[in-house]
Amino acid sequence: MNKAQWNRRDFLRTASAATLSALVAGSPRLAFPKSVKPPKATADSVILLWMGGGMASTETFDPKKYTPFKKGLESKAVLSTFPAMDTVVDNIKISEGFDRVSKVMDRGTLIRTYTAGDLGFILHSRHQYHWHTGYAPPLTVAAPHLGASIAKILGPRDPAVPAFIDIGQRLDVGEGEELKAFHQAGFLGSEYGPFFIPQPSSALEAVKPPGGMTLKRFKARYKALKKLAKEGVIGTHGSEYQRESLERSLDKAYRLLSSPARKAFDLSLEPKESYDTYNTGRFGLGCLLARRLVEAGARFIEVTTEYVPFLNWDTHDNGHTRLRDMKKQIDAPIAQLVLDLEKSGQLDRTLIILASEFSRDMMTEGKPEKKVRDQVNVPEVMTELKHYGMHRHFTDAGSVLMFGGGVKKGFLYGKTQDERPCKTIENPVVIEDLHATIFHALGISPQASFEIEKRPFYVTRDGEGRAIQALLS
Repeated sequence: MNKAQWNRRDFLRTASAATLSALVAGSPRLAFPKSVKPPKATADSVILLWMGGGMASTETFDPKKYTPFKKGLESKAVLSTFPAMDTVVDNIKISEGFDRVSKVMDRGTLIRTYTAGDLGFILHSRHQYHWHTGYAPPLTVAAPHLGASIAKILGPRDPAVPAFIDIGQRLDVGEGEELKAFHQAGFLGSEYGPFFIPQPSSALEAVKPPGGMTLKRFKARYKALKKLAKEGVIGTHGSEYQRESLERSLDKAYRLLSSPARKAFDLSLEPKESYDTYNTGRFGLGCLLARRLVEAGARFIEVTTEYVPFLNWDTHDNGHTRLRDMKKQIDAPIAQLVLDLEKSGQLDRTLIILASEFSRDMMTEGKPEKKVRDQVNVPEVMTELKHYGMHRHFTDAGSVLMFGGGVKKGFLYGKTQDERPCKTIENPVVIEDLHATIFHALGISPQASFEIEKRPFYVTRDGEGRAIQALLS
């Protein structure tokens, strides 16, 4: 099947088949290349700030020529709908609306040349799958999420705190089934999958026994469930390894509910001034929760603005007004997260990454030399404000922002063209190398692999990922 013919049904069918194959797979053995010396870790934890839906880089962290809106404006004349603003770093300008982030740019690295994979017809969930696993579907096995691989290799920092936590994404919304395909640990087993907290304001409810049940009664239920699992009454599907993984998941859940670490989930314990700074909405409170959980010992946390088709960063219309609102949601929480972790001494060992599946442009769908079918009707001349903004999916250059964890400070990497198409012209960054850089910071070889179905499955695609040394201090 030609990649351009792929649709959601194809993606779901192959993802489901891969998930079934994961259930019957045996224990995945981890192997490190004997010829490669493991890198020295500069980070212990990762916080991924996920801008699901396609964050337009020319409207955020790679501003181009600003053209204000007026009726009769030609669409092809618009590169940025926000003017550029200075930051505390002389050679780095970002888009208006990031007043707080602009003041912490001296703590981080800005990549402007992330080039998304060429997957044919652009489907958000497929590109998000590619970003989060490092592999493009279809696959014969269920690829683990980046966070699951890290949880498997490094284990928890604190035995009572889930090693992999996902904050803010609901799976009962549009394309929820497709999102489930990568919000899991795949062949690694359920114990390494994400601990879901869709609503950060209700995080404490996720670490309480079910309603009306005391901890004592929950403990009795837990012991009974463990007994049934051992006897094979439940969890009979899948391999012995997968059943044991489920049992270990039960152990970890009980350990958390019985631990003082539960307090990290309780946002009511946060001082009011701090809470109010973060409280710009679900994403802002997700950043606050992530900070508390890293301080409590979490290994990998993803906080998302949430991907829902045609909402948030998925700007098929009203691009300018939507981004103005998105910036208000993320500006203060991101900056405060950096400052708080710096103040507590945790930033140096915590790698913060802000990313999206691809960028956006007014005119180009895909890459200039690899255009795919347009999905949005962009008029030649704007007659309404809703036309003003970046509406098409652009995969040739996107922004990634990184703080802490061993990356350089006040550093700019990559260059894009100033005129349309605003494509990458220096230092392209592909997903396997970005992942390799993350693994390198954690002290993991990008050539590490799991043996599954009698063949290696590398943590970066085919073991080809190479850490971008220029980003590391």
